[in-house]
Amino acid sequence: MYSLDQLRGFVAVAEELHFGKAAERLRMTQPPLSRQIQKLEKAIQVQLFERDSRGVSLTAAGTAFLVEAQRLLALAESAPDLARRISKGSAGSIRIGFTAASTFGILGALLNEISRELPEVDVELREMVTGEQVRALLDGDIDLGLARPPFDEDVFSSRLLYREPLVAAVPESHHLAYVGRPLTIEDLKSEALIMHSPTQAKYFYDLIVRLAPAGQLHYVHTVAQILTMVSLVAANRGIALVPHSTTVLGIDGVRYCDIEGFGSDPVELFAIWLRDSKNPALHRVLEAVTEQED
Repeated sequence: MYSLDQLRGFVAVAEELHFGKAAERLRMTQPPLSRQIQKLEKAIQVQLFERDSRGVSLTAAGTAFLVEAQRLLALAESAPDLARRISKGSAGSIRIGFTAASTFGILGALLNEISRELPEVDVELREMVTGEQVRALLDGDIDLGLARPPFDEDVFSSRLLYREPLVAAVPESHHLAYVGRPLTIEDLKSEALIMHSPTQAKYFYDLIVRLAPAGQLHYVHTVAQILTMVSLVAANRGIALVPHSTTVLGIDGVRYCDIEGFGSDPVELFAIWLRDSKNPALHRVLEAVTEQED
């Protein structure tokens, strides 16, 4: 095995092509430098230099080894600083789980904030419903979730990112799109509604059932993704109750109407993470979350 000192000696001689100048550059005498090179050549079992009366030159193997030796020395010199930055959370990686609906609101702005404040933190994104995020956090597959309640507050720390109202996505040709006032549960009772899946979109399903108990509304389709719901609205398949952030989708043939009787800003999104997480980058990212929330 060779040492970093031997590599530094080799690089100095290879760049100077003169043992005396290389020894002077390294602030040592020539004999110890020559012994370093000999030990290095013995360790890797390759002749690195041609030596004759005219001077020193690199062999073909030495030329190739020089590139790798310079790279190894650069890594060795940068490693302590990288370790310090990772320890402080200013470098490293973080895996973020997110619900599809969060992409309509906070996700893009949050990623921009992380890129601006923590450019050396690599972010891996994974689209998951809340239940999948909880399991992934427990299994160590993600570090941070952008999720809907409920979740176990004894296991997870959390931070409310934002609240928003529900709105009604209505076909553009539908008479309710032009009533000029917020829609009510009474307005929706006789309408065909596109509903959130009770298993794959349980948060929204439970929220709407809680606000409008079963039997008050008539569901004609049940789907998992909000984008699918709005696309069906555009196809005149019914009306959908969706978070206000859905309005950024800009799908043709859909109008969004305020609704009343469904509570004030009932839709919530939280950042959640394991209370005992040891990832330093997570805590720096949470600072960025706080700045974005502010």
